[in-house]
Amino acid sequence: MRRHFFRRSSVIRVIRSKEVSESLQPSLNSDELETLVSAVRQGETEKYEPIVRAFQQPIFRYCYRLFANRQDAEDAVQDILVKAYRSLGQYRRADNFQAWLYRIAYRHCLNVLRRRRIHRQVMKMLRPETVTAGPEQELDDRLYHPSLARALAELSPRERSLLILRAFEEKSFAELGDIMQTSPNALVKRMQRIKQKVRTSMKSKEDMPWNDSKRPMNTEV
Repeated sequence: MRRHFFRRSSVIRVIRSKEVSESLQPSLNSDELETLVSAVRQGETEKYEPIVRAFQQPIFRYCYRLFANRQDAEDAVQDILVKAYRSLGQYRRADNFQAWLYRIAYRHCLNVLRRRRIHRQVMKMLRPETVTAGPEQELDDRLYHPSLARALAELSPRERSLLILRAFEEKSFAELGDIMQTSPNALVKRMQRIKQKVRTSMKSKEDMPWNDSKRPMNTEV
C-alpha cells in the first residue's frame, strides 16, 4: 500500500456531513467493498468516503451502546475509521471486511475502557435535557433504555460487546467468531450466560432487548 495520508479531519467531515443520515445509509456488497479497498490501497484516498458512509452509523451504534455517551461514541468512530484506513495494508481479501472492521472497533473500545478503568461501572446513562428534540436527541431516545443501561453496567466490557453485537447489530455467531477471534460454539454458550445475567438484572421480561416468547434469539452458528 502506498503511503498516503487520510487526515482525521477528512473522516470527521464525512461523518458530520449533512448528506449522511441514519435513514439514508448506503450499503455496499462484498464486491463493491473490495473494489473500493483496492482503489484506496492504490492511492485513491477519496474512495474511502463511501466506506465511511456505509459503516459510520453501525459502528456509532455499537460505540454508543458501550460508552453511553454521544461525544465518546463519535470520537471512537473517528478513531476507528482512521485506524482502519491506516491498517488497510494488513487487510487480506480472504477476510470478511465487515468482520475485520468490527474487530478493529471491538479492540479499540476495549482498550478505551481499560484505559479509563471503568470496567464495571461504565454505564451511568443519564438522559440529556434539551429544549427541543432534534435529530440527535431522537437517536438518543431510540438508543436510550434505563433498564437496559443498568443491566449493561453489570456486564464486563467483553460481555457487553458480545450482547450489543448480537442483540442489536444482529451479527451471526460465525461473524462474531471472526470479530472476537473465538469459536462460534463458545460464543453461543457465553451468550446464553449473558442473557441469564441480563434477565436477572432487568425488572421484567418486557424490558429486555429481546422477547423470548415472541422472537426467540437464534442460536444457530
